[in-house]
Amino acid sequence: MPMLDGQVALITGAAGDLGNAMAVRLAREGAAVVMLDVLSESKAAKQITRVNESALVPARYLQVDVRERAAVDDAIANLERLDIVCSNAGVVEPSSFLDVTLESWQYHLDINLTGCFNICQAAARRMVKDETQGRIVLTSSWVGEIPWPEISPYTVSKAGVNMLTRAMARELATYGIRVNAIAPGIVNAGLAGHQLRTDAAYAARVAKVIPLGEPGSPNEIADAVLYLCSPATAYMTGTILLLDGGCSLFQFDS
Repeated sequence: MPMLDGQVALITGAAGDLGNAMAVRLAREGAAVVMLDVLSESKAAKQITRVNESALVPARYLQVDVRERAAVDDAIANLERLDIVCSNAGVVEPSSFLDVTLESWQYHLDINLTGCFNICQAAARRMVKDETQGRIVLTSSWVGEIPWPEISPYTVSKAGVNMLTRAMARELATYGIRVNAIAPGIVNAGLAGHQLRTDAAYAARVAKVIPLGEPGSPNEIADAVLYLCSPATAYMTGTILLLDGGCSLFQFDS
């Protein structure tokens, strides 16, 4: 029997590289996946098809902005049940600290942190109401602990995600709800993938800081999410699971 048979899994940012890989991985294990993203359904058609190609239960797609709490509440209230939440929606816009605008700062916090709070609180309330001992998995980053140049709003928002994960885990444990986070390193996807292909200076910097020698892949991150949703982690809560290829070990020139 598939590992997640009969469970409903909600994934935000599901039209992005990481979120889509998560959706595919959970769908393969039998979860009925609900994909949330800010893109319209027509613009996310390829990502929806990718999930359904290997899904045991057809996926659903909802256009929802995680900053809009009423829309988040409605989306979760209308589900028949909720067992797993992957709070993955996020943004990053590179800029030196001296050039960060107030608008950019707020934009990162609104989506990466407040949006995460919106999804997680609404999901937790639903799980408590239904007496579901569910799993909540947040997407953090290795830079939530280690500053990386030119993305200070992003690093601060992910540091907030780390503490949100621990605070939720502490309070929701009494309901049997497990809350953990993944902290990917540099992944060949999304903005980082684009920069690796187009920005020689960025690619050169990356080449020096990963002890394992290469960026991670969306599938590797998705495997870790499945692990946190599986029976193997029934005794794990409040953990930030680091998957950074050793970036945080501070690789130095020999």
